[in-house]
Amino acid sequence: MRNDRIAERGFTLIEIMVALAVFSLAALALVRLEGATVRGVGLIDDTLVAQMVAHNVALDAYTEAQPPEPGRTEGGEVNGGRNWRWTRQITPLGDRQVVRIDVVVQNVRGQVLGRMTMIRPPSPAAAVAVAT
Repeated sequence: MRNDRIAERGFTLIEIMVALAVFSLAALALVRLEGATVRGVGLIDDTLVAQMVAHNVALDAYTEAQPPEPGRTEGGEVNGGRNWRWTRQITPLGDRQVVRIDVVVQNVRGQVLGRMTMIRPPSPAAAVAVAT
C-alpha cells in the first residue's frame, strides 16, 4: 500500500531536472538553427542583388551601339540600398565584333557575390530578334 502512494505523488526532482535539461538542449538547438537561417537569408538577399547589378552592368556593354573597347573597367553603383563595386572585363573573341563580357560584383567588404558572363554577337539586335 505504501508503494502505491509513492507512485501517485508525481515526478522526482531528478526526473524533472533531466526533463528540463533535455528541453533546454532542444530549445538551444532551435535558437541556433534560427540564427543560421537568418544569416542564410541575408546572404541570399545580398547574392540576388549582386547578381542583378552584374546583369545590369553586362547589359550596358551588350546593348551599346558599337562593340565595347577591350579591357578592364571598374565602377560602383547603389542597388537595393547598398553600395556595390563592379569590374567589367571585355575580351575579343575571334574578330573584334564578337566580345566576351565578364562582370564581377563585390560588396563593400570585397566579398564577391555576383558574376555574369555574356557573349556579344556582332549585332545584338539581330541576336535578340533570333531569340524571340
